[in-house]
Amino acid sequence: QVLLEESGGGSVQAGGSLRLSCAASGTIWNTNVLVWYLHAPGLQRELVATISSDGTTTYSDSVKGRFTISRTDGKNTVVLQMRSLKPEDTAVYYCALQNGITFYKGIDAIDVWGQGTQVTVSS
Repeated sequence: QVLLEESGGGSVQAGGSLRLSCAASGTIWNTNVLVWYLHAPGLQRELVATISSDGTTTYSDSVKGRFTISRTDGKNTVVLQMRSLKPEDTAVYYCALQNGITFYKGIDAIDVWGQGTQVTVSS
């Protein structure tokens, strides 16, 4: 069983920065993709960024150039550094894990979800 424990988040003014961290524990495949999603009220869960176990990263257009995803601690902790935050970034952010080296879009392809952490950006 794999558990994802998130930390970070909170409230910040527009233009500020926040750092989210997610530590994976348990029996983890050597090849996997760690992912951040956001879920804003009334909208569908949205992919933010991914990082595979070989270090390959992807970003949504809305966060490209502002957010950075990275892996630390033997690659089973994922960090999302968020800069130049905007009010529209306000959402619950979820860490997720997908086994394998190839990332398949779609929430049904996710193997493990974190509990979510609130990010609120005020104008």
